[in-house]
Amino acid sequence: MAGSNVWIKSGQVMNLVVDATATGTSVARYKTSPYAAFQATVEGTNTVTAVIDIEVSLDGENWCDTVMGTITLSGEDTHTDGFTTMSPWKWVRANITTLTGTDATVNILLGV
Repeated sequence: MAGSNVWIKSGQVMNLVVDATATGTSVARYKTSPYAAFQATVEGTNTVTAVIDIEVSLDGENWCDTVMGTITLSGEDTHTDGFTTMSPWKWVRANITTLTGTDATVNILLGV
């Protein structure tokens, strides 16, 4: 198609959170594509629970009240879930709002 802008990028995976043991907000990451996948895993002993909000920004400094998505995890020992999206937000970060369970840790990946 002459004059059309087409841009697709894939194959990059970045850590948003590595072995978090407490609630809080991760470092912001620049999302190089409008297409993205988010995957979170909670591990621990017995019942573990985690709630993660994926927050967005256009400039990486001003974080709006918009949450791109929420991942809720609950299970015995290990549980994982995620979602895919197509959105124009260029900056993302993970905000772990809940983390419970013996020795519970959270890992969150961003794939574009």
